[in-house]
Amino acid sequence: MIPRDFEYHAPKTLPDALGLLQQFGDEAKLLAGGHSLLPMMKLRFAQPAHLIDLGKIAELKGIREDAGTLLIGAMTTENEIIWSKLIQDKCPLLVEVARQISDPQVRYKGTIGGDISHGDPGNDHPALMLALGASFVLRGATGERVVPAEGFFRGLYDTALGAGEIMTQIRIPIPAAGTGYCYAKLKRKTGDFAAAAAAVLLRVKGGLVDDVRIALTNVAPTPLRAAKAEAALRGKKLDDAAIAEAARLAMSICAPVADQRGNAEYKTAMAGEMTVRALATARQRAA
Repeated sequence: MIPRDFEYHAPKTLPDALGLLQQFGDEAKLLAGGHSLLPMMKLRFAQPAHLIDLGKIAELKGIREDAGTLLIGAMTTENEIIWSKLIQDKCPLLVEVARQISDPQVRYKGTIGGDISHGDPGNDHPALMLALGASFVLRGATGERVVPAEGFFRGLYDTALGAGEIMTQIRIPIPAAGTGYCYAKLKRKTGDFAAAAAAVLLRVKGGLVDDVRIALTNVAPTPLRAAKAEAALRGKKLDDAAIAEAARLAMSICAPVADQRGNAEYKTAMAGEMTVRALATARQRAA
């Protein structure tokens, strides 16, 4: 199929984009990389009368550090994340995740803000944002607000991004030096969505787990933070038994939907396996 007729807009400033959103309301859709929206338009699952392309708005791009926080423009591409020396040095987990997203063609156009805003639990960045304790800057006609990742993902394709708002920036606290990390992702082939994946950040002090964050991809209507698994590890030695118990607790919160990547039982089991692999790798990397 082909999309319905629509008007294309390419504003060059954020106020212009917000003005167009306010003017056209529900008839408008924002275009970032387009890898989710354009296929939906071709199938007529989405039928916007107005398409607002954010690609020419310079203030929505860029990567910088400020007071221990990485500030990433929402229209920054996956490829720009991968080759950013700042992110490589300060948050290598983000690079590890971006490298596992689809293929080079997608990574050259796909944006971190588009990935997050879509609210797809199969996307890789949402769970990563939970693990990193990120927050998102949302700009609307009446002003700006900052929403933590923890409360941003509300349901399947449902986020806290309000009507008339644009995500402008992702803020990520820089992990402490010596933090171990890993994103373990199970997929059928290169470029596929995860059957299940786990993101882990880990700090070890005196042989014991000082802090840990675990988040899961594509095993529920939203990305999941495995808080009980984290609590079970803090203050403990990270041996194989502790890792196995954390994986069991992570599996206990999974509620995947059966699809071509496997049934619910398989995907739940693989979430546990990915948790085991991510914790083991993070343990090796923790200094």
